[in-house]
Amino acid sequence: MGIGTALLAAILFGLSTPLAKLLISDIEPVLLAGLLYAGSGIGLSLWLGIRRLFKQASNEAPLRRADIPWLSAAVFFGGVLGPVLLMIGLVTTPASTASLMLNLEGVLTALLAWLVFKENVDRRIFLGMLAIIAGGVLLSRQRDAVSGIPWGSLAIAGACACWAIDNNFTRVVSGGDPVQIAAIKGGVAGIINIAIALLLGNRLPEVSQIAAAGLIGLCGYGISLVMFVLALRHLGTARTGAYFSTAPFVGAALSLLLFSEIPNAAFWTAGGLMALGVWLHVSEHHEHEHEHDAMAHEHRHVHDEHHRHEHDFEWDGVEPHSHAHEHEPMTHSHPHFPDMHHRHKHQEK
Repeated sequence: MGIGTALLAAILFGLSTPLAKLLISDIEPVLLAGLLYAGSGIGLSLWLGIRRLFKQASNEAPLRRADIPWLSAAVFFGGVLGPVLLMIGLVTTPASTASLMLNLEGVLTALLAWLVFKENVDRRIFLGMLAIIAGGVLLSRQRDAVSGIPWGSLAIAGACACWAIDNNFTRVVSGGDPVQIAAIKGGVAGIINIAIALLLGNRLPEVSQIAAAGLIGLCGYGISLVMFVLALRHLGTARTGAYFSTAPFVGAALSLLLFSEIPNAAFWTAGGLMALGVWLHVSEHHEHEHEHDAMAHEHRHVHDEHHRHEHDFEWDGVEPHSHAHEHEPMTHSHPHFPDMHHRHKHQEK
């Protein structure tokens, strides 16, 4: 399930980059970023409203007060700074090149998960990151014709760094309702970016362009984020970022069709390096004997080998469901990813 949702998130986000490029000539970057996220927030909020209107019970865990600082930081980096930097980069960077450069997000996500949040990164993940970094460096050598500095590429790299921080912060709250998380992020980020754009003197575009930006944002930022949060639960941050690294290839393919761009040798070389890096990531196999410490939390689950708890309420037998539950200590061996139940330490070899 985690792999499928990560790939779907990648496809939706990958398609959004060249589609946003179609609007960047008519809408200022900050305003476009705001409209994209506003479309995400409004669309997902409507879905939440419809769900409540028809009294459809959610089997997801609600967000808690302790989640607010993490979600707020994720909104700031991923919903405000990240998309603005991407839109600025798209002004001067070919859509196909920009799409491939977004592979850096997966690399930086994995590095933060490894170095800061102490998530395990195997040798294949590390080698894959090196290959993707090499491709990103090759693409970033396309310099601005006037200043000689690749400002567009640097802006896109900055967006990737912001989203890497966002991904690691979102992992902390990934046990909560993903639609609620994405709706809050989209709504808040949309309001902030649109307000900044209007204060800068930007004018709202035509209704048709607002609708187009909103639809792109709903699919590429909203639904994509819902799928991404679901993947975080099952794969951990670094691995989800690795699967998400397929997004740029989707975007690059659509860019070549939409803009009739003729890529040079550097583009194909970088694409090959990044494809190698992604393959090393997705072909990883991780299995060893590991220990589970006692823990208590709440999230959507079924009664698998990690969930053999009793219920202190009358249960109707429906799965999956969500409630606060405890895990007893246990030791076993099976293939796994660093999901919310497998964030154990590893012996150095």
